[in-house]
Amino acid sequence: MIERKRRTTSKNYLEQMIYVIIGSFIVSFAYNGFLLPNYIAAGGVSGISTITEALFELEPAYVIWGINIPILITSYFLLGRAATFRSLVGSLVLPFFVFLSRNIEPFATDPLLAGLFGGLGVGIGLGIVFLGDASTGGTSLIAQFIHKFTNLSLGASLAIIDGLIVITAMIVFDIELGLYALIGLYLTSKSIDLIQTGFSRSKATFIISDEYLDVQEAIYTRVDRGVTRITAQGGFTEDQRPILMCVVNHNEIAALKRTIRAVDPKAFVIVMDSSEVLGQGFQVE
Repeated sequence: MIERKRRTTSKNYLEQMIYVIIGSFIVSFAYNGFLLPNYIAAGGVSGISTITEALFELEPAYVIWGINIPILITSYFLLGRAATFRSLVGSLVLPFFVFLSRNIEPFATDPLLAGLFGGLGVGIGLGIVFLGDASTGGTSLIAQFIHKFTNLSLGASLAIIDGLIVITAMIVFDIELGLYALIGLYLTSKSIDLIQTGFSRSKATFIISDEYLDVQEAIYTRVDRGVTRITAQGGFTEDQRPILMCVVNHNEIAALKRTIRAVDPKAFVIVMDSSEVLGQGFQVE
């Protein structure tokens, strides 16, 4: 049993390393190919290194290492061993790839294209790193420090840090490049979400119908999806009535709506996006 557990742990660690290496490789090429040559400081430690490279001609990889190492040491004492180790490899591997790819030719010289595709590339790379339950450290750890000692959420803490970096870029470069950096930062966030949740979007539907038993049976037989019955109370009438909840893939929503209309044209139906659904009939991890 112990030997099997060790093998499982080793396998998980190897998978994590693969995610970190692939993701860091993509981030480094997006940074050196799009962001750095066009002085797009789209947040994070890489944004700081873009500013220091322009001001002091410091090698960005050295700056990233120089910032990450003391952050990791601080993280060990403030956040503990587990949180620090999840960021350790990424914090060291990312600047290594940034250093190796420092002499590549720019992929774009237009700042708008650089902000768009640079932000997209960084987001895809970071999303892959996050899939391995790891991170590249940097400002994400600083955000955790702020969150630990203040009432600010992690998202707000990270937004403040990245906002300060972008404002600094506007001062050092110009407002236009700072605005391009905001575009890159937005695309980074969205592409991270895309990698985390995938392209598929399931739909959660809530159905209120006086013919709920017939609707429920029709969904079973015609759409081949399960239904959960939720007890609810009308706000105006205060009558008890059930709400049917059904989750379907995006390509099944049309058939579901046709089925409901065929049974009860007066049914009240709410359709909502579900970014990720796990379980029988859906994605299983």
